[in-house]
Amino acid sequence: MTDGSDTPKPAAAPKKRLTRRELERRRLLIRSFGLGIAAVTAGLVGWYPVYKRLFDRLRPPGALDEREFLAACIKCGQCVQVCPVEAIKLADGDEGYGLGVPYIDARAQACDFSCDAVQCVLACPTGALSHEIAHKEEVTMGFARLSRPESCLAMKGEGFKGLARGYDFEGLLRYEEIDRWDPQPVASYPYDLEICDLCVRECPIKGAISLEPMSDDPADKRRIPVVHEACVGCGTCEMICPTEPASIIIDTELTLEAQA
Repeated sequence: MTDGSDTPKPAAAPKKRLTRRELERRRLLIRSFGLGIAAVTAGLVGWYPVYKRLFDRLRPPGALDEREFLAACIKCGQCVQVCPVEAIKLADGDEGYGLGVPYIDARAQACDFSCDAVQCVLACPTGALSHEIAHKEEVTMGFARLSRPESCLAMKGEGFKGLARGYDFEGLLRYEEIDRWDPQPVASYPYDLEICDLCVRECPIKGAISLEPMSDDPADKRRIPVVHEACVGCGTCEMICPTEPASIIIDTELTLEAQA
């Protein structure tokens, strides 16, 4: 009687060699699969910053609701080219699908409405910047807010003397007493104020912001900036504020939605 282990095993069937066409087809499938994964990954990477709203941007005047604006804007840059103070910039690649979408960094350069006719709206070919929205008497860009009251010079009862943002600041502003049509460098315009009121003094929107007494004492020089409904969120107050960082800032549409 023989042990089962001595039973000879059947010879393994020889592996079938793939033809050149089959090898090419396999490589194509693997390559297509890899490219598909890469495309999906790239899509998610581009979609994530927009979906999570990682970049809270101040949009130009007349911008549609943020989602509608992103869908309508074709990133043509026409609004950038016509802005008289060069306030409008285009987003960089780190914003994913937001790449090339126009925004305003109010601290660097506010929208002071020195063009009056809102040239960016007129230049927009898709309606992402709406003429109807831009001319409504309501908040169209954002809303100013005193975010750092402890640093506000007016609330301390202090004045201001000198250049609002220093010699190297490149921002422009429309000074009515000089030339309302030709924005001037902020760095060329010195101030000498007993009580700092720059946010009120340079606001281009009548009745948008005022300085109110902080007490009933006539000797109390302290004043508090109060933002009113007329504010359109142009950012001039944030740009001109001499404290660093700015005591007053612009809350964007997304910030206002989050606070609601």
